[in-house]
Amino acid sequence: MDVRFISDGTVRSCAPTDLPALLDRPDGLVWVDVPTWDDQAADTLTTLFGFHPLAVQDSMNRNQVPKVHRYADHFFVVLHAPQSGAHGHVHYVELDQFIGGRYLVTVHGPLNPAVDPSTAMVEVNAVLGRLESGRLRPGTGFELSFALLAALTARMRAYTAELTKDVWKLEQQVTAGHLGDPETFLDEMFRVRHGLLTVGTMAALSREVYDRMATIEAFGAGRGQELLLDAVDQFQHLIVMAGGQKDYLQGTIEFYQARTNTKMMIAAERLAVIAAVTLPITALSSVFGMNVIVNERTQWGWVVVILLVMLGMSGALLIWAQRKGWF
Repeated sequence: MDVRFISDGTVRSCAPTDLPALLDRPDGLVWVDVPTWDDQAADTLTTLFGFHPLAVQDSMNRNQVPKVHRYADHFFVVLHAPQSGAHGHVHYVELDQFIGGRYLVTVHGPLNPAVDPSTAMVEVNAVLGRLESGRLRPGTGFELSFALLAALTARMRAYTAELTKDVWKLEQQVTAGHLGDPETFLDEMFRVRHGLLTVGTMAALSREVYDRMATIEAFGAGRGQELLLDAVDQFQHLIVMAGGQKDYLQGTIEFYQARTNTKMMIAAERLAVIAAVTLPITALSSVFGMNVIVNERTQWGWVVVILLVMLGMSGALLIWAQRKGWF
């Protein structure tokens, strides 16, 4: 558990035992970050801060959707960020926040063992960099929470931008006709679409959370309300970005499938024509073959006549198929 005290534009690391005294100080902001859940974190959140047991339990466990709970002197917010996994899977990297007037407690939800633990610290490291450089000087827990949210939405935009590059590459391959193995190509397209759908869903659910907070003016009027409306706008922007690229990719997929289906249909028609053209040959040979071609008694005259009939019937069928536009 990392404890930091922010005052006069400086960030100071403190021991967890200093928390009671730090929380009583009116001249700074306390930030408690819990990278990995343990007994110390559970005791601090329950005993020292007095958070609701259900909120503490939510921060200890994984949450499938973003949420917000309003309490007397703080808010509990759950957010997610995307992280690419194997075979197109998108991991949900959870960030829980207890937002008070003079403090912020952040808890990083349990991660899938396949995810690098450093991915959970992206937003924290980004905000720490801004704090230490002096570019960020939060006066309340709400402002510090918004800085984390801004880092999270930047991460989501970067993830969407990477998927957009894949969309362009796939569209160029489709229009150029260089597709390679169809099954592998379709898997790649569906992987990218799944990523866009995931980040769009994350943004939509998070927007609803902050829209509710803006409705009840969770951060108060003035500057606090402006931050909430800005958060809603950022998530709305992500929804439009991800949705637009997903629709564009869906159009590419439909074009690819239509062209592939057309090729298969043409191939099937040609195979049907070939089968129809060779049908007279098969039929006549099955009837007359054993009767005119026999060891030492082959009737060459009939062989010639039957072959000419076969060729004539097959030629007539071929001409008829061409006139119909089937070949």
